[in-house]
Amino acid sequence: MTESSSKTEYLVGVDFGGTKILAGVFTNSLRCLGTAKSSTKAERGPEAVVERIARCVQDAVDECDLSLKQIKGIGLGAPGAVDPETGTVIFAPNLQWEDVPLKKDLEKHLGIPVFLENDGNICTLGVYEAELDSKPRHVFGIFIGTGIGGGLILDGKLYSGFNRTAGEVGHMVLQVGGPKCGCGNKGCFEALASRSALFRRVQSAVKDGQKTVLTEMLGDDLNDLRSGDLRKAIRRGDKFVERIVEEAAEYIGIAVANVVNLLSPEVVILGGGVIDALEDEMLAIIVETFQDYVLPGTGKGIEIRASKLGDQAGIVGAAVLARRRTR
Repeated sequence: MTESSSKTEYLVGVDFGGTKILAGVFTNSLRCLGTAKSSTKAERGPEAVVERIARCVQDAVDECDLSLKQIKGIGLGAPGAVDPETGTVIFAPNLQWEDVPLKKDLEKHLGIPVFLENDGNICTLGVYEAELDSKPRHVFGIFIGTGIGGGLILDGKLYSGFNRTAGEVGHMVLQVGGPKCGCGNKGCFEALASRSALFRRVQSAVKDGQKTVLTEMLGDDLNDLRSGDLRKAIRRGDKFVERIVEEAAEYIGIAVANVVNLLSPEVVILGGGVIDALEDEMLAIIVETFQDYVLPGTGKGIEIRASKLGDQAGIVGAAVLARRRTR
């Protein structure tokens, strides 16, 4: 490897959520040298998850034939409300965490400076620097995975607001009295259009006798369901799955319209595993619904696009954070 010498300093970007941990090793110019992936296993509690993150970082570094001594900083995107100053996860419903001192615990394991941010902010930062070349002044990112996260760039800077929790678009209520969300409220965007929401709707309909090609593909319990399976089912003509995905796309379109009415960003970027797997099935519906709901005249010239970084947005953004904080 041309860039590996004991003098060169590398960055690690980590993105983790309710389902998986992804760690990537980067050069200072944000070239990814290697990655490692692990499941989160949130049910084992914060201590076990911190150990799994530490192991995933070590695996990624090993994968690149480097040592931890060559890593100058680790950026970390965590789900939920995060205090970047103290490095604490204040509240993460999908992990059932409250006041977890993640930065301190991880630094204890690895002995390297750790910089923490909300995962939606991190993904937005990654897309902003690596994909949009830091050009637009105002960008809003919506990332649809196990949950739904958001991030906001105002005047070229990450904006986190008074309580450092700005951008929590997933907990905007879109249906009063709607399905219960992990945060305790009802009818949140996350409870209507996240991967968890889509899977719940499919599984409960199947229990009620709904026929779908998904059961032929995966068995009746649908335990191994992935976002890509929804795409395969639609391409095999499954009208039931198509309807569920269309409804989720409509909710995303309404959310985008709300964001544009409120903030008027130049670009709204869509990402996360659901968009990655279902962009072709969803994007046109999202844009069409956005146009129906945005205030006349306010949507003019605003670009709505799917991120090309896919699953890498989080680790790239986390590496950007580490680079900014270790300069």
